[in-house]
Amino acid sequence: MTDMLLLMARHGYALTFCILLAEAIGFPVPAAIALVVAGSAVATHVLSPLALILAATAALLLGDVAMFWMGRYTGWALLGFLCRLSMNPETCILRSAESFYKRGKTTLMIAKFIPGINTMAAPLAGSMKMRFSQFLGLDFAGALLYSAAYLLVGYLSRDFLSATLRGFHAAGRAMEVIVIVALIAFIVYRIVQLAKYRKYDVVPRVQVEELSARLAAGDAVHIQIADVRSHGYYDRGAERIQGSIRIEPNNLEEEIKNLPKDKDIYLYCT
Repeated sequence: MTDMLLLMARHGYALTFCILLAEAIGFPVPAAIALVVAGSAVATHVLSPLALILAATAALLLGDVAMFWMGRYTGWALLGFLCRLSMNPETCILRSAESFYKRGKTTLMIAKFIPGINTMAAPLAGSMKMRFSQFLGLDFAGALLYSAAYLLVGYLSRDFLSATLRGFHAAGRAMEVIVIVALIAFIVYRIVQLAKYRKYDVVPRVQVEELSARLAAGDAVHIQIADVRSHGYYDRGAERIQGSIRIEPNNLEEEIKNLPKDKDIYLYCT
């Protein structure tokens, strides 16, 4: 704990800023832990709470604004890239969109507390054409809440953290073995899960001309076309392909029950 506090004393504000900025733009760094340690440094009067709040909030806001505009101009391409390391990229995107669907734009205020949604929220808001002024206000509130919450945890739990770290130091070699075994187990788990979801890597697709030819040949009675665009790109006044039905992608369990079982179903999205 002493070494960590010493590091915070020397580079605390810059270190906190860099770690939180990295998390905001998608790097898998322990931002929450950094804030907890920074909170402990505040408890020992090594760092200023106000300066830390400003550094943390500014870093998160800067990263989120960059991701918002990237989402605005790249759309689902960026979301797919961010989800690429996920076990199931399509589920990753749908889970993030579902959060917006259920909670609305206020998702931005709690997104940073939810693993998997924290990095996706800003580009998702951008891809859904949210007004920038609205995004900025909600994201600022979320960044401030996130930073203050974990700094407070660190401030209140300084003694507990010190005792925990002293225990790790005393355990020595045993703790190293436990960490290594846990890391190997996690890697094996990821490999197994990636193999399990590999079948979802390729989504069956057809060319527009192929479907158009079937319709022109009078085969429409055996076809059902469904519009599954995300609510960010679809509203009640949106145009649809003639004869298609609307399916809400965030309510698939119910929507699937209404699909015909005697027709070929073609889905189209954004």
